Amino acid sequence: MAFTRKAEADWNGGIIDGTGTVKLGSGAFEGAYSFQSRFGDDTKATNPEELIAAAHAGCYTMALSGNLGKAGYQPTNIHTTAKVKIEKQGEGFVIPNIDLESTAEVEGISDDEFQKIAEETKKTCPVSQVLAGAEISLNATLKKAAAAS
Repeated sequence: MAFTRKAEADWNGGIIDGTGTVKLGSGAFEGAYSFQSRFGDDTKATNPEELIAAAHAGCYTMALSGNLGKAGYQPTNIHTTAKVKIEKQGEGFVIPNIDLESTAEVEGISDDEFQKIAEETKKTCPVSQVLAGAEISLNATLKKAAAAS
């Protein structure tokens, strides 16, 4: 089984003064991006690193849910934040690292078992694999389940 997903980007003008739009093939998101949204203070537009972060957080969270399920655990909630760093190196820019922070509420699992599954998920989620050139750190927290009323 294989699926192909697509997104599109348009850019008008030069690198500094130009503007662009990105659009997901599904139509679920379409938005502006610019030099200032990537390297400056324009918070009304997105940028490639933010889109990578969204993809990585989404993929990791789904994969962690799946891997917990395979191990016999049913998560109540998983929340993941991905922080993608971009920095200047030499004449260009690189993404040297991505920090994943994931908090999960899972009934009946020990922290050791949770950490093992979380770490394995970091290595095996498809977006982690495609981004393997960047160092990917993980801070996984197991929350205590709320008492049933």
